[in-house]
Amino acid sequence: MRETPPAAMMAPMSTIHFIGGEKGGVGKSVVARLLCQRFIDRSVPFRAFDADESHGALARHYRDFTTAVDLADQASADEILNAALDEEQRVVVDLPAQSDRLLSTWIAEAAVLDLAMESDVGVVFWHVMDDGKPSLQLLERLLQQHGGRARYCIVKNHGRGTDFSLFDLSPVAATARALGAWILELPALFPAAMHKIDRADASFWAAANNPAFGDGAFSRIDQQRIKVWLRSINQEFDRLEEWL
Repeated sequence: MRETPPAAMMAPMSTIHFIGGEKGGVGKSVVARLLCQRFIDRSVPFRAFDADESHGALARHYRDFTTAVDLADQASADEILNAALDEEQRVVVDLPAQSDRLLSTWIAEAAVLDLAMESDVGVVFWHVMDDGKPSLQLLERLLQQHGGRARYCIVKNHGRGTDFSLFDLSPVAATARALGAWILELPALFPAAMHKIDRADASFWAAANNPAFGDGAFSRIDQQRIKVWLRSINQEFDRLEEWL
């Protein structure tokens, strides 16, 4: 039986989604792009911030919605919270690997979580993980840092691991559930199709639907695989709708 997210007493006016995982190569940017695509598909107002200066995947694939942000510059980082305070909307932040120190410094020095709570701004930390022990240890550190002052979505990326029993049976998983964390299963996409999307710098919608890509980049079966994958992910997101 699937878990369901705990009901909130009242939905926040805005919500900041920090898409992280601290470890490189676990699929953080993929999750950020999927969340942006969902908001676009459902006409949900949002802004996106790309903090990954080395890759900038979110800025490339969703450039019309994305602003670069430098977490080392607190004035730049302030734009994230200001976006949620100034307008009722969703804010998606694609975090680079090994960004926890900079993000935690900004959050602590500006008391970001306190101000968010006072201003009825929701904060969700997304922890994208593979099936290895380092991802589990990094999740434990995240939960210890922020405890019950934020919400959590743990993404088990099946494109980066096939056996998540280490997490499932761990005390960390028990702690996460006690904090009301939502655990999301991210299915794997056929690797060749994902490589084509990245080479084309295409949004997921364009890759699945835009005839301009057609035979030049994606075969019809590629596009069908992407549609099926997006459908299964949106079914996962549907269960999290109250948090989105």
